[in-house]
Amino acid sequence: MIMPSSSLIPDDPSVLLTTAGMQQFKKYYIEPSLSLAKNVVSVQKCFRTSDIDEVGDDSHLTFFEMLGNFSFGGYFKKEAIEHALKFLEEEMKINHDRLSATFFEGDNQIESDKISHNELKKYFEESKIIAHGRQDNFWGPTGSEGPCGPTVEIYVDGVEIWNLVFNEYYCKPDGSLEKLKTPGVDTGMGLERLAMVVQNKKNIFETDLLSPLTETAGEFPIGTQRILADHARAISFLIADGVRPSNKEAGYILRRLMRRIVVHGKNLENLLSKVVEMYGHLYPELKENIILSEFQKENEKFQKTLELGLRELNKLQFIDSVTAFKLFETYGLPYEVVKELGGEMAKGLSREDFDMEFKKHQEISRAGAEKKFGGHGLLLNTGELKAKNEEELKIVTRLHTATHLLQAALRRVLGDEVKQAGSDITAERTRFDFSFVRKPTEDELREVERLVNEAISKNLPVNFEEIPIEEAKKTGALFFFKEKYPNRVRVYTIGPNSSTSSEPPFSREFCGGPHVKNTGEIGHFKIQKCESIGSSTRRIRAVVE
Repeated sequence: MIMPSSSLIPDDPSVLLTTAGMQQFKKYYIEPSLSLAKNVVSVQKCFRTSDIDEVGDDSHLTFFEMLGNFSFGGYFKKEAIEHALKFLEEEMKINHDRLSATFFEGDNQIESDKISHNELKKYFEESKIIAHGRQDNFWGPTGSEGPCGPTVEIYVDGVEIWNLVFNEYYCKPDGSLEKLKTPGVDTGMGLERLAMVVQNKKNIFETDLLSPLTETAGEFPIGTQRILADHARAISFLIADGVRPSNKEAGYILRRLMRRIVVHGKNLENLLSKVVEMYGHLYPELKENIILSEFQKENEKFQKTLELGLRELNKLQFIDSVTAFKLFETYGLPYEVVKELGGEMAKGLSREDFDMEFKKHQEISRAGAEKKFGGHGLLLNTGELKAKNEEELKIVTRLHTATHLLQAALRRVLGDEVKQAGSDITAERTRFDFSFVRKPTEDELREVERLVNEAISKNLPVNFEEIPIEEAKKTGALFFFKEKYPNRVRVYTIGPNSSTSSEPPFSREFCGGPHVKNTGEIGHFKIQKCESIGSSTRRIRAVVE
């Protein structure tokens, strides 16, 4: 099955942006039966912030497209290696002599990947096959749990082109591994690197994927042309997936990219229009008017700050991490801008030192917040729910129960395809993300709001029972897939209990958070906004009055 690219805004709390093709399939390695097909392929939009400072050399990008084939119990190592080498040699016409491979040599916890080694020996002389340890040829989640396993990496002219991951283990929180019931295949190959070797180019920026953008960038040094080309693609695709410039999370990354290219000032709108011209027929979410509008707004906002900041920067004779952070904090000049425009004055400035200064500032701010709130910080912070005192806790509790009603009402109006994609509740509002293929109409949103307020007006009882998770699933209660639940869970029911009433409850969900005793305590519910935050993902902001 050919799967479309998922949004750059992932349905995965462990990452800020989609970094790999496997992210939208992560859950299928744990529960293969959930997948619509055993074998799938995709071309995935990806973004990696770790490479921002390296962009400008021959091979680094922030935004790129990743080709991948995935299997959840369909085929495994033998077939994956065979498919990959056949594709490169027969379809891409890459001479066999240019190819080589690596495999996992094993360690004191896991044995050597002999199956992959034996398969590779069918295609290569032993001198073209290299064994590596866990750092190079074993893929696993960093700092968290999830599927993992040994890898085979395929190289063309010594450049890594394709990574074949064989997910046969599950990494637990303590770092121990257990065998997955159904092993899976997860592969990733950067389209830009593939284009480079197929087109026999010296670097990715000479390929037909990026050279039209470097040419449009105009008369700049090669490194600057490459930065402008990469950032123009990244900016366009981030905006297309619903990201907007801000001072936090993905919005901050977008702002950094925009401000870095604004400094150069010429042909920027032409560059963004070129991205839409090149990619718009493949990615219809790229809307030129929206991209240019968002860029122009940020440009106008930054020009005023830039003028003041540059005046201050030009007064300096030396720029270290402390000075650079002050320029950032006071005038909003990102590290990249200070480093680039500082020239010789900023020669000794490094990203690491700047980040350390930034972290130091965060710790001071956090200490101030704790002092302000009596040395205890937030009274409640589950990740989803946040309240700093008893008064806010009461409001958050009302909003939390209202969010259960909201999901139930959305499913009644829009259908069962509505699935929760995340939520965030503070004393000011509830924010509920859900998957749905189109934008709900105003009439549909008003009907959702009406159903929630009708349920509130009925003073429906809110009860829970704690039962084994398998039994809980049989009740039909909704649960958030990416949440890790214990063996026993609380199931909250809003409305009549089915065991004592023939009338179905209004809502039934797995949940461990605080709730009101009856819906009458919630108050009047009002939807303030519904917006797209990516491909087929919507966000509702609502309040209770």
